[in-house]
Amino acid sequence: MDLLFTSVFIGIGLAMDCLAVSFAVGGHQKSSRLRAALILALFFGGFQSGMTLLGWLLGSGFADAIAAFDHWVAAGLLFIIGGKMILDGIKDGHEEEAPDIFNLVAVLILAVATSIDALAVGLSFALLHITPLIPAFIIGLISGFFSIGGVFTGGKVGHLVGKRIDLLGGCILILIGVRIVLEHTIWNGNGV
Repeated sequence: MDLLFTSVFIGIGLAMDCLAVSFAVGGHQKSSRLRAALILALFFGGFQSGMTLLGWLLGSGFADAIAAFDHWVAAGLLFIIGGKMILDGIKDGHEEEAPDIFNLVAVLILAVATSIDALAVGLSFALLHITPLIPAFIIGLISGFFSIGGVFTGGKVGHLVGKRIDLLGGCILILIGVRIVLEHTIWNGNGV
């Protein structure tokens, strides 16, 4: 699996929650947009990277014990995360309320909430024996850029797409899960 290519697509998939929140902030933020964008980029990007690393650390302890079927577990986690994102996008397609991102507690809660999926991705990296430093950096960087873009385009684009952006993120994560299964079964020559 091309690690950089896959990391970029995982980063895009995980950044969709950050983008949706950033749209809401940008749509309601009349002043201090730059400050709001930088705060979200720092917290969302930092937490996405940190949770990826934490998931990898947690998963490293038992990765060898499930080595025979680790690709199924990793793909299953991506299917669950992607499926949840798709369901959220379908049932909750309206524009979100803008959180108070100048309140530290509110930003921390949002950063944790938008990065829980990265914890599961980090666990998948451990199961696939992938060193997470570069992917975690890429995931955080993409989330940071998407957060900045979301704040600045929130008033124009956010009201059109709202949470439906999660549909795209969910589809990307599911496709990566399919790729993992195919690489460890059919494309590897081992059969299913």
